[in-house]
Amino acid sequence: MARPVKLLSVGALTLDTILRVETLPVHQGKFIASDGVQIASGMATSAACAAHRLGAEVSLWASAGDDAIADQLIAGVEAEGVDCTFVRRVRGARSALASILVDAHGERIIVPFYDRLAQADPEALPVADLMAFDAVLVDVRWSGAAALALKAARAIGRPAILDADTAPLEVLERLLPLATHIVASEPAARIVCGQALDPETACADLASRTDAFVAVTGGAAGSWWHDRSAGCVRHVAAPKIKAVDTLAAGDVFHGAFAVGLAEAMPVEQALRFASAAAALKCLRFGGRLGAPDRAETLAMVAATWPTSQQG
Repeated sequence: MARPVKLLSVGALTLDTILRVETLPVHQGKFIASDGVQIASGMATSAACAAHRLGAEVSLWASAGDDAIADQLIAGVEAEGVDCTFVRRVRGARSALASILVDAHGERIIVPFYDRLAQADPEALPVADLMAFDAVLVDVRWSGAAALALKAARAIGRPAILDADTAPLEVLERLLPLATHIVASEPAARIVCGQALDPETACADLASRTDAFVAVTGGAAGSWWHDRSAGCVRHVAAPKIKAVDTLAAGDVFHGAFAVGLAEAMPVEQALRFASAAAALKCLRFGGRLGAPDRAETLAMVAATWPTSQQG
């Protein structure tokens, strides 16, 4: 490539306290963790950091308080190489927090807190236009900003990518029509399309409701995407790994997919690239800290899909 692609990532910025335990608690009591980290994270933030490790230049548009936690968050994200010029500081607001438990199988419980004042809708984009960016990725946590960014990106012909995760139905219904590319978690797809649907059926149902590209992710089961030219749903298997920590795997997937689209990879190639990055992340404890670099991601793609074209 002549230059790195440029991405704008919009949404959550949280201080995550991640603790590793043998099993997830099912009753009250005290539980001793075997490992722990505290990092700047959140869906859009983790995706931004992952995308930068994969070779993109990334700016984060998020909202935080005017507290010391925000200083810590911004310093942590900037240390990853992500531009935080657009991070909004709201006077009197508290920055977002999340407590997370990860068990020996890599499964997790996440308990986030978002201050409504910090998450208030912005009045405008942080820049006059988004022409400087090759793609825009948004999550569902700061929906007012996500709506502005998706509309603006779509209006200038840039990929407007929605990380559709668990959220109130009204939030999902607000954002889905604005995106050019929707990559939904299985729970989010079921919120929109019906709880009883399997991921493949949900993908087809969701695709029937929009003109956007649609994919549904299913963790270790892989991902499904709707091929409009063929009128069918296709499946991309996930690399076979033994997960240590699945926290932020979806965020890494979305960051890598955004990089792939910005680099004009065919969508199935971009999904394989994203699947490889997410699988590698799951091999390491610490949420987004386990996000891989480009070389190891391409090596995983080559090992999993030997005949695929490399990017």
